[in-house]
Amino acid sequence: MLVSAMNPCPCGFHTHPRTECTCSPAIVARYQKRISGPLLDRVDVFVEVPPVEYEKLVDEEPAEDSSLLRKRVELAKDVQSDRFKELGFLCNSEMGPAEVWKFCQLDDTAKALLQAATQRLNLSARAFHRILKVSRTIADLAGAGEIAVAHLAEALQYRSRGLAR
Repeated sequence: MLVSAMNPCPCGFHTHPRTECTCSPAIVARYQKRISGPLLDRVDVFVEVPPVEYEKLVDEEPAEDSSLLRKRVELAKDVQSDRFKELGFLCNSEMGPAEVWKFCQLDDTAKALLQAATQRLNLSARAFHRILKVSRTIADLAGAGEIAVAHLAEALQYRSRGLAR
């Protein structure tokens, strides 16, 4: 598993909601191209982390309890382990195209969304399968047996918005 972080541009403010970026589009593009396309094409989830508002930093109301989140993750891992026990791997990310077709079935509405996204975003075969695997994981975390349109839509949101090919 790889977890990494980077600024969107040299000054760090390219997508900032309140501070203006001082970088030209060419500088932003050059900066982002420093990471190779083939490497980025193998990253499953991209999440842009916005700045945290002061009010949220001092809010005494806790977010989701991490122990509850840990339980959801452990349950999802158990579901995946059971799903693949006969195949010799442990998690959704290890699925090949044949397993994706078997374990990532979509209803007609989700199929229509995926078709539209594939055409609009010019998805490669690798990206197409990655979205289905991430959708399966999101459904597992939600305790859902089937991949719903909401799971697929969330997976599509985790695609890079310009960084990855």
